Amino acid sequence: MLFKTDMIVLGAKSTKGEYNGRPFDSTTVFFKADLQEGDNFVGEVGEQMKWGTSANFDKIKHLEFPLVAEATLEQVSNGKSMTTIIKDLVPKSSPTDQKSTVNQAQKSA
Repeated sequence: MLFKTDMIVLGAKSTKGEYNGRPFDSTTVFFKADLQEGDNFVGEVGEQMKWGTSANFDKIKHLEFPLVAEATLEQVSNGKSMTTIIKDLVPKSSPTDQKSTVNQAQKSA
């Protein structure tokens, strides 16, 4: 199942190489997530999700972080557990850009 959402991307890392004769190639995206509500939880946390190969890292490594991006996500299952993966990530702005845009709109109103 595919769906879109905005996410605040905190950073990313690329991993490519070979280990014990097996190749590996991936990008991991770190994003801001809310902690679940409860007596023992408060605030936000950084989470991680896979985003294809290291070629995806090259698409965003030059950007300023953190940034707001529109993420296309997919939920996949192996029959026992479900995982969410990033299919596409389109940068929109940095969180500070969004705050200044909101502040400018409030001042002009």
